[in-house]
Amino acid sequence: MLKTVQGLTLRKTEEADLDYVLHAEHSDENRSFLIPWSREQHVQSLVNPDIRHLIAQTETRVGYAILAGFRSPHGSIELRRLVITEKGRGYGKATVDLIKDLAFKTHGAHRLWLDVKDHNQRARGLYEAAGFVVEGTLRECLKTETGFESLIVMSILRAEYDK
Repeated sequence: MLKTVQGLTLRKTEEADLDYVLHAEHSDENRSFLIPWSREQHVQSLVNPDIRHLIAQTETRVGYAILAGFRSPHGSIELRRLVITEKGRGYGKATVDLIKDLAFKTHGAHRLWLDVKDHNQRARGLYEAAGFVVEGTLRECLKTETGFESLIVMSILRAEYDK
């Protein structure tokens, strides 16, 4: 278990959490903002030493996050996925704060980065408020059921986090 922010903690995802994770990921309110994984992909990520699959929780689970790049020699950790199931309560902000602490304080990262679908204004606003800077756009790089979608690449550097 890691530090607590606003009553929220992050803990390692267990296989018993995967029904919750898959339900959250495939729900109508989240599915259009990410590329859902299969149960097997989540199971593999639980044992991959380069990945941290984490549950965000208070008394109950409120979301999950997946981070990657812990074995990178470049000190660059990717926030690969963040899904909050209890929206509008500040859990997204608190989870991002915990993730920044994990990346920079616990693992000594130089850079924390992510990509977000360009139409996901809520997430983009959250990341900008947390200090992430837009690096660029991967134009129409994802083919989905509705057509091509673009990704916005964002990051925060350790020096920005330390301010």
